[in-house]
Amino acid sequence: MAEQKQATWGGRFREGPDPRMVAFSESVSFDKRLAPFDIRGSQAHARMLAHAGLIESDEAEAICAGLDELLDEIAAGKFTWDPALEDVHMNIEQALRGRVPAAAKLHTARSRNDQVATAMRLYFRDAAERLRAALDKLLATLLDQAEATQSVHIPGYTHLQRAQPVSMAHHFLAYAEMFGRDRERFAAFGERANICPLGAGALAGTTLPIDREHTAKLLGFVDAEGEPRLTRNSLDAVADRDLFIEFAAACAICAVHLSRAAEDFILWNSSEFGFITFPDGFTTGSSLMPQKKNPDALELIRGKSARTHGALSTLLTLCKGLPLTYNRDLQEDKPPVFDCLDTTLACLDILEGTLAGARPNPARCAAAVADPLLLATDVADYLVRKGMPFRDAHHAVGALVALAEDKGVPLDKLPDADATAVSPLLTPDWKACFDLRKALEAREMPGMPGPKAVAGEIKAWRGRLGAG
Repeated sequence: MAEQKQATWGGRFREGPDPRMVAFSESVSFDKRLAPFDIRGSQAHARMLAHAGLIESDEAEAICAGLDELLDEIAAGKFTWDPALEDVHMNIEQALRGRVPAAAKLHTARSRNDQVATAMRLYFRDAAERLRAALDKLLATLLDQAEATQSVHIPGYTHLQRAQPVSMAHHFLAYAEMFGRDRERFAAFGERANICPLGAGALAGTTLPIDREHTAKLLGFVDAEGEPRLTRNSLDAVADRDLFIEFAAACAICAVHLSRAAEDFILWNSSEFGFITFPDGFTTGSSLMPQKKNPDALELIRGKSARTHGALSTLLTLCKGLPLTYNRDLQEDKPPVFDCLDTTLACLDILEGTLAGARPNPARCAAAVADPLLLATDVADYLVRKGMPFRDAHHAVGALVALAEDKGVPLDKLPDADATAVSPLLTPDWKACFDLRKALEAREMPGMPGPKAVAGEIKAWRGRLGAG
């Protein structure tokens, strides 16, 4: 029985593997999720073998039909995975050989090395598309919130200190920019994954007359003109793990954006800020304190982001000292990648759900943005327009702030005489700088938080999402 289960490589061995080795070396417990991609790759390989005259057409079709049956069983949860067969690939092959006699020919001109590399590239293309769809959904919700909060103004912060006023919409659009870059990053990654490694064999190709271009076309590994895209070096094709590292890196960067967004919105939701409230469905209570409504969804996003960073570190460390080509160490490349996808998708979905039901508190926002110190820089700009060098204007406004603090009055309530004493350029109209509406309307250049600029950005983002 042991010999049969190791039929793909067991001919060299007189004894089966030690049970401890079976348990230690199996990967089917986690790589079985590659089954749809492995089956698709095997079907394309079978049809290529028939196209090249290496097997009969009816044999190829029998193989493909058998693989379809197995895929249905796997999807229905009726397939039994055997750890003794090591991985998803050998499990499927053994099951197929028990049903389709011609399946013994399926591995012609193929190694598990290029088989795995192909399945993973198909997986990565699919993962990139799933992440793009999740990001599109989140971006649409960010735009909905931006649309609804164009007239809600809040302080922008540096060092967690109130800095200058912006609209809440402008803040939501800042995260749209971040997640938009993630969207572009995953799209570019999907393009780099779109290259066919089948035909590389174990490391040196094959002497059999295969047609790599035909396989690539069957699997959709083509450029914009429909021309096949193939790996150019058989050693690199099976040893390369750049895609794994790049995918984890893209997920880790996206997770940073998720975590930063979570932190901002946790602060906004706190009693101290009170800028926003979240739906009950994405918050939890306390086992002791009945009044609590905790932003656990966002806190979990902030915490789970660390998993992607750990996955990236794992992959970099795993690959850094490996000689060409394949080494069994590389079996461990998949759990970090799978976890990156699962974690990133889950976090994107939960952030979208949390924000979709979030509601601003305009009164608390208005109270916070009423702080006249937020417009101190506008007073400096006022002096610059009157001819004062900016560094001198900065110093003069700093003196005004200190004087207001000494007198215990808000900056905009400082007597005109005190202002003129600081600088004769501070004539009575200097207090017009504290008109919040005018201050924001003065910021209408590209990328700024002026109302027209913000509305234009929302429209532009809608167009980008609608264009795909």
